[in-house]
Amino acid sequence: MAPGALARFLLRRAPTPRLARPFAAKARASRRPQEPELPSEEENDFAGGEVAAPTEGISKPLAEVLKELGKRVPDSLVKTRIEENGFAIKYIPWHIVNKILNIHAPEWSGEVRNIVYSSDGKSVSVVYRVTLHGIDAEIYREATGTASVDDTSYGDPVQKAEAMAFRRACARLGLGLHLYHEDMS
Repeated sequence: MAPGALARFLLRRAPTPRLARPFAAKARASRRPQEPELPSEEENDFAGGEVAAPTEGISKPLAEVLKELGKRVPDSLVKTRIEENGFAIKYIPWHIVNKILNIHAPEWSGEVRNIVYSSDGKSVSVVYRVTLHGIDAEIYREATGTASVDDTSYGDPVQKAEAMAFRRACARLGLGLHLYHEDMS
C-alpha cells in the first residue's frame, strides 16, 4: 500500500470523537457575553440617584467627561483620616474614584509609570498616570504618592502609594478636586 493510501485508510477508520462536539458547544456558550447588570440606586448614589445605563462602547466629547468629573462628590462618599499630628484629611477611597471614572469616563485607562524606593529604604513612591479618552481628544495626568515602608496599619506600602497617586492624578482631572480647596478656607 502506498504511504498516502495508508494515511487515508487510517483516517477513514479512526473513530470520530462524538463527545467533543457537545463539550465544544458548551464551552462556546459559556463564553458568550452576559448582559451587564445595572447598579441599584444605592450603589449609584454619586450619579444623582439615577441608574446609569451600561457604558461599554459609549464615547463622549472630552469636555463633557471633564465637566462630569469636576462636579462635587457627595459628602457620603468622602472619608476622613486623622494623621499622627492630629490633622484631619478628607479623601475619597480609590475604589469609589474608580467607580466614578467607570460611569462618567468609561474609556479611561490607568497605569503605574514608576515605583521608586528612597535611598534609605524607608519610603516608596509610585507615579501613576490616568488617561481619559474622548471622541474628540485624549488627555492624561500623572501624580505621585508616597508611603512609609514601616507603616503596616493597612495594606502594603506600594498599594498605599499607588492608591494615593491614583486619587491625585484623578484630582488633576477634576475628580474630588474640591477636597483640596476646602483646606484653604
